[in-house]
Amino acid sequence: MLLPAALDELGLVFHPAGSRAEQEAAARALARRMLAGTLTPAEFAFRIHQRFGHDLPLTARLAELDDEYAIVEDGDITVEQVDAEVTAEARRLARHPVIGAAPTDAPS
Repeated sequence: MLLPAALDELGLVFHPAGSRAEQEAAARALARRMLAGTLTPAEFAFRIHQRFGHDLPLTARLAELDDEYAIVEDGDITVEQVDAEVTAEARRLARHPVIGAAPTDAPS
């Protein structure tokens, strides 16, 4: 395929559609958007939960935190506390290493 090779030349990584790598890259991109202020913590957690459910290990805690927003009024936790945990998770995701494509040998 030409696309992976072209992306590699640009220093970009090709993630096959539907792969775990693609899902994790999408989650990291959403985390960076939240940290940049284009999503609120609640919106970020909701989108992660909606897109990946509780099945993606990298984002499972965010799905749990989205559930906590629904029960905040009945529990001992405040929205601000949930927001703080979501923000901490977003920072963790944004720092999570991105696995690049395997290096290719340069032509001789």
